[in-house]
Amino acid sequence: MQSDFTFRRQAIIVGVGLLVLADVALAVYSWQLSSSPHTPQHIFEQQELQRKMLQGDIDRAQKIRNDMPNIKKDCDEFERALPPASSGYSSVTSDLGGIARKSGSRLEDLAFKPTKIENRGTTEVLIDATVSGDYRSIMQFLNGVQRSTNYEVDTLSLATESNQGTSGGLKISLHLKTYFRTAA
Repeated sequence: MQSDFTFRRQAIIVGVGLLVLADVALAVYSWQLSSSPHTPQHIFEQQELQRKMLQGDIDRAQKIRNDMPNIKKDCDEFERALPPASSGYSSVTSDLGGIARKSGSRLEDLAFKPTKIENRGTTEVLIDATVSGDYRSIMQFLNGVQRSTNYEVDTLSLATESNQGTSGGLKISLHLKTYFRTAA
């Protein structure tokens, strides 16, 4: 009978311990729920903010979709405005030469490196040019190149020109980029 009482006593202690442990766990869970504001108004405000953000994304996507025909038309006009590859090299040479003459500088060297752009009917042409002159003429040349819609200046390096007794001369090496139309 004594062993039966000890077993009951241990079972009661274990049961009470489990109840206390469950009570502590529920108290922690209840405390976490009460510490974060989950009122219906707060939940509604969060959902409304999320809805506005998503609606803004949808509006921007719709604007892009609506602008696509105009963008495509502008791209097609740009591609049609590109010089054809058959006469593009001579037009670049005469164009850069004209800008150099107008500015009072000298176009000394011109080299082309074409790269076909697949599936676009265009060729990207890298142009290496060397131009010499005084400061004013070089600046006017660069201004003319930058105002031209045909060229993009990639890099520019500057050096002084040392001729027999001539001082103040500058020489620049330009790396330009342009595009030619290769498709009909």
